[in-house]
Amino acid sequence: MEIKIYTDGACTGNPGPGGWAAIILFEKDKKELFGGEKLTTNNRMELTAAIKALEYCNEQEKKQLSLKQIKIYTDSIYLKDGITIWIKNWEKNNWKTADKKNVKNVDLWKKLKDLIKSTEVDWNWVKGHSEDPMNELADQLAKKATPI
Repeated sequence: MEIKIYTDGACTGNPGPGGWAAIILFEKDKKELFGGEKLTTNNRMELTAAIKALEYCNEQEKKQLSLKQIKIYTDSIYLKDGITIWIKNWEKNNWKTADKKNVKNVDLWKKLKDLIKSTEVDWNWVKGHSEDPMNELADQLAKKATPI
């Protein structure tokens, strides 16, 4: 079964209150997940959305649903390039960036990498606010989940 996931993060101030959302589409079903934190960053919320969606999918797999492939759609270059490109060098360099600084959000990057190690994930970038209905819905849910 192919699963499509649309994720987004939002933050009022950076850092500040933030929200995350994930829309999971499988067969004829749609699951909306969202939540927020009182003090966070937009990038942490982008990562959290993907993590929460993958955790949900892993739980479904434990219930004997056969998850063949997951396609994640994000408007965050940070998330997409971080997990598909940058993470390899970060790990080789003991979680340091090219300029020898500590990688930000390392706790979430490690968790995300662990979640995808046994799953085929196709990461896709979509332009934010470009009238993609699922991306727009994820954006709305993330904003709605941001604590006031």
